[in-house]
Order: sequence, then structure tokens, then C-alpha cells
Amino acid sequence: MSKILTVFGATGNQGGSVIRAILADPTLSREFRIRGVTRDSSKPSAQALAAKGVELVQADMSSVQGAAPAVQGAHTVFLVTNFWESMSADVEVSQGRAVADASKQAGVKHIVFSALINTSEASGGRLSHISHFDGKARIEEYIRKSSGVPITSVLPGFFMSNLLTQIRKGDDGAYAWTLPEGVSADGGKVPLFDVADDMGKFVKAAIKNFPSFAGKRIYAATDYYSPQRIVSELAAVCGGSDAAASAAARVQNVPQDVFKSFLPPAVAQEMLENMLLLEDPGYYGGADLSESLALLEEKPTTWRDFVAKNKDKFA
Repeated sequence: MSKILTVFGATGNQGGSVIRAILADPTLSREFRIRGVTRDSSKPSAQALAAKGVELVQADMSSVQGAAPAVQGAHTVFLVTNFWESMSADVEVSQGRAVADASKQAGVKHIVFSALINTSEASGGRLSHISHFDGKARIEEYIRKSSGVPITSVLPGFFMSNLLTQIRKGDDGAYAWTLPEGVSADGGKVPLFDVADDMGKFVKAAIKNFPSFAGKRIYAATDYYSPQRIVSELAAVCGGSDAAASAAARVQNVPQDVFKSFLPPAVAQEMLENMLLLEDPGYYGGADLSESLALLEEKPTTWRDFVAKNKDKFA
């Protein structure tokens, strides 16, 4: 009898990627039956999953009782939480703990959690407003120390898709990325990640390497890129000439207050510090990617590959 893999956020970027990867894998698709957790099982994206044989469950992450139907009888749980839904780290942490506690009660054997580092600790308190990182770090710590359920943490890198709106083509035809002062063109290292195509690849690795890799972190990124490399490769792919395009592409810095003025006030400080994190102490706090990449059975998406697939969106 197949084991149950519960996937939270089944119709979102991360959960959807996990489901596609498991269904396409000849081994895991036989080993696991997928239970997709969604808030609305009637929407088209949920029904498309049902048509592929995914069991749909509506569950409430705000309490142990509400989360229980999603994890009942499950062997493995993929957990992703959404800070941006409530804009509250406390709410996000409460949801993560509720799922962890429900998983413990249900006898779940393995939680794969979409985590991030504690930036307040990593920066020595200098970057203390990146709530969407720190909340996930608190959930990870709770699962590790208090839930009693083995955990493998998969830490998504900097979403390539975010750059669709951050890098602009100017009137002169040159691509430019505007960053706050404190993030250098060649110094800040960005761990790029195609969430839609690659989250499932890294979660597959977590599942296939359980229990030997339990308790460890998998850093989900294809490589570290400097901001200048990002704009140069984008321009090269879209412009057709590496030398000419690279020369035209640029990273431009603006004062931090000016950078914040581009953003909604509620998230301005958080997003500023999120960018400063790239320079010091680093998005992953300086972690090496090689061990994580060695676990993959399929190559992750490179930035050039992503740009090539989305050229029309960067035009």
C-alpha cells in the first residue's frame, strides 16, 4: 500500500512544484500517494490536481485540530508557510507549530520544511526586520527541538521570478538593476532559484535521502551570482551578444532611503534589509551549495535557462 505524502500549498509555486516532481518520478510516484492541501478545492488549479490523482484536502493551519485532517495517516509532510498572507511572523509561526504538533500526534515520520535562516542572529542583530526569514527559522527550530518529528529543511534561494519586475530595460535599451547602497555589483552573492521548476527537485532529494539526511539543511539554489553577472547574462541572452550586452548592462545603487521610497511603507524596511542581507552575512549566511547540489538527480535551472524561457517578459 502506498504511503501518503501530504503537500501543503498544493496549488502554489512550491507545493505545485513538489507535486509535479513526485508524479513524474517513477520511484516516488509508486511509493507515495499525494494528498494536496488547499484552501479551496473547487478552483481550477485544484481540480487539475484532482484529475491527476491527487487527493484534495481543505485544512486550517491555525490550530492543531484544523490541521489534523491534512496529516492524518501521512508518512511524510511537505510544509510551506506563507508570511505574506498575514504579514505577521507570529501568525506564520503559530501555523507552522500547529502543523508540526498535528504531525506528531498523527505519527508522521518525516517533515520536509521550506525554511530560511535566522537573519537577526546571522547579522548579529543588524538586520532585525526580515520577518519572513526569521519566522520560518523559528518554525524550523520548533520542529527540530520540540515536535519529535524528524525534519529535513529545504531553504529556497532568491526567486528568479522576482527579477522579472526588479530588472528594467531603460530607454537606452540597457538592462539595469537598482539596488540600495551597501549591495555591491560584484560583491553581493545571490543564490538564484527557479521555484516553479526546481523546488520539487530539491524536495525529492530530501525524501529520497531520508533518513540519512534527516536533521540537515538542503540549500535550494543553482549557484551564487553577483548582481553584475545577473544583469550581464540577462542582457547577453536577450541581446544576442555577450560582449556588447554585458557592457551595456549595469547595476546602479541608490541611497537606502530612496530605495525604500520605491516600496510600500509596510514592507519597505523589510525589503531593504532583505537586499542588504545579500552582501553581509549572505542570503544563506555563507553556506556552501555543493553538498545540496550533489543530492540532485536532475540539474537545476540556470539563470540563462530561465531568461531564455522568459525573454518576452524581460523585453
